[in-house]
Amino acid sequence: MYLPSPFAESRVSELHRLMREHPLGMLVTHGPHGLDANHLPCLLDSDGGPFGTLTAHVARANPVWREIAEGASVLVVFRGAQGYISPNWYPSKQETHRQVPTWNYEVVHAHGTVHVRDDEKFVRGLVARLTREHESRQPTPWKMGDAPADFIADELRQIVGIEVRITRLEGKRKLDQHQEPRDREGAISGLERCGNPALARAMKGG
Repeated sequence: MYLPSPFAESRVSELHRLMREHPLGMLVTHGPHGLDANHLPCLLDSDGGPFGTLTAHVARANPVWREIAEGASVLVVFRGAQGYISPNWYPSKQETHRQVPTWNYEVVHAHGTVHVRDDEKFVRGLVARLTREHESRQPTPWKMGDAPADFIADELRQIVGIEVRITRLEGKRKLDQHQEPRDREGAISGLERCGNPALARAMKGG
């Protein structure tokens, strides 16, 4: 990833935060048919190694888990807040007209090794943790015990666990850090007016 120094994010804690807040990871693999990308809700264990460990699952019918070699190098991409920035939002543009459109965004690249976990205990535990994580936001959280045991067992047989042991993290937060303060504030106001508060918040905090 092209990573100019003003936009580089190297704090592991901040990269982990982005991964947790935007858990749909794009798993990029290289198999016998070339590059493949699968979009998977991931769980991050920040204590699983120096950079953490990701767990996810794929459908048993998805050939990716059979095609990837055990321990092969993979990339998982997480994308945070993002959006278009109009030059009209920069006060300096009105004076000099020396501004152009751009796109601001946050992204994390998690490099690691992939390991297939095709066992019921691992998959059941993973689904339980994913359920607890995302159902915690619901007024009446759903739990696996709400469904018949035989139904859950059959559903679990249809998926295979994936583990990625992270060996390197790269982060990029392109949030107008190189612009003068008044132009950055102008872009934040423009994003709020256009209905992109997530990117506006990221720029305020970045």
